Amino acid sequence: MSITVREYGENDIKGMIFVWNEVVRDGVAFPQTEELDFESGKKFFAEQTCCPVATDENGEVLGMYILHPNNVGRCGHICNASYAVSSSSRGKGVGRKLVSDCLERAKKYGFKILQFNAVVRTNKPARKLYESLGFVKLGVIPKGFLMKDGHYEDICPYYKEL
Repeated sequence: MSITVREYGENDIKGMIFVWNEVVRDGVAFPQTEELDFESGKKFFAEQTCCPVATDENGEVLGMYILHPNNVGRCGHICNASYAVSSSSRGKGVGRKLVSDCLERAKKYGFKILQFNAVVRTNKPARKLYESLGFVKLGVIPKGFLMKDGHYEDICPYYKEL
């Protein structure tokens, strides 16, 4: 499978919403509980610093990410990102391509640090990927994430200097 990472276009929005909502519905990685519809998704993606998609050779959206400042002013050099990969595309290198692309784009936008505020402890594939790319785990926040089944799970903040 050929994977291309590029900035999204109008024709990608439905696919992006599908992938994003799939992760929201899973209830084990994203803090959001509300799904996006076309209008809210279009607005949400447009508000980000950038929002690239990973597509296959047919233009199907396999995954995506949002990149934006993590804070303002004196902490405005720190950015944050969230990644979503469709369930049918997981384990095929899509996430690695998205995170690698994000690191390069974040530098181009002038950010100095990429920080993940809340990686769920049980999201082992994401944690393994981040650590393989040089992200540093800052510690553990006990019971920082409400799982879909109602129990609380630890979260692990990560960062990487760009």
